[in-house]
Amino acid sequence: MDRKLKNTLILLLAMILIGGAGAVYKYVVLKKKLVAKQKQVDNLSINSYDTEELKAKLSELKKNAAELDSVLAMQKYNIPSKINQADFYDFVNKISFSFAPLSYVNIEFRSAVSKKSFNYFEYKVSGIAYFNDLYKLIYAIEQSKQLKKIASAKMINLVKVDDDGIAHYLVNFELMTQVYFANTDRFTTKNIKENRLKPNPLYDIFYPLIRKEIPPNINNLLDVQSAQLLALVPDGAFLADGSGNTFLLWEGDEVYLGYLTEIDYDTNKVTFILNKGGIIEKVVLELQKENTKEKSK
Repeated sequence: MDRKLKNTLILLLAMILIGGAGAVYKYVVLKKKLVAKQKQVDNLSINSYDTEELKAKLSELKKNAAELDSVLAMQKYNIPSKINQADFYDFVNKISFSFAPLSYVNIEFRSAVSKKSFNYFEYKVSGIAYFNDLYKLIYAIEQSKQLKKIASAKMINLVKVDDDGIAHYLVNFELMTQVYFANTDRFTTKNIKENRLKPNPLYDIFYPLIRKEIPPNINNLLDVQSAQLLALVPDGAFLADGSGNTFLLWEGDEVYLGYLTEIDYDTNKVTFILNKGGIIEKVVLELQKENTKEKSK
């Protein structure tokens, strides 16, 4: 075979092979890719939106979200989705910051409890406080915007006498408190505004009506029990106590355990009202006869 013919046949065969491979790639491989891309384009075309339409839907969704958030903000309580164990410590510290010096609060984390819809942290809150300080703490826990509840409470009265001999009537307490949180943010507003947590004072139900502890006379006021009326003067009443100390008092002036309530110039008498540990007593002092005679002379 002629060499020239042989080379021609080889080139023709190579072109046939290249053309066949190109046809296979075009009508088999590329066709599959084109079909897949066409499906992707079709799906994108089905889900495509106009830009203005998307903006309108976004604006509507923002409005609905703001309305829902405002509804949650108006609710008395919210259940947050994320809280830390330390948050409750900060909460109680802020409430107890203004307590009297003899009032104090201890906080102990007990457990984390998971329920079907909600979870909560449980704390033991204990300490000693004046009744109204304790009431402020209970009120703040129960009325807080982020839901907190007192599951159980123990209270007992306590009398503490300080170095000056003054009795302080306190309450020894223990509160088991649950601080709630949810698994989603559907139950809380974005910007939480705390409720009013300062209650009006209440009558101290632990304060005894009759008290054995009588406060000492630390202000050196007139002790009416040992006092003597010396004279009635235009400026008031002139009296002396058992130690010889003299006092010039007018109606409404304070004395030990009470007040001077009346000066009667016609009968030469003065009247005091004393509170002896819850027992109200009326004491009347009058001028001695010899003083009255000397006054008439």
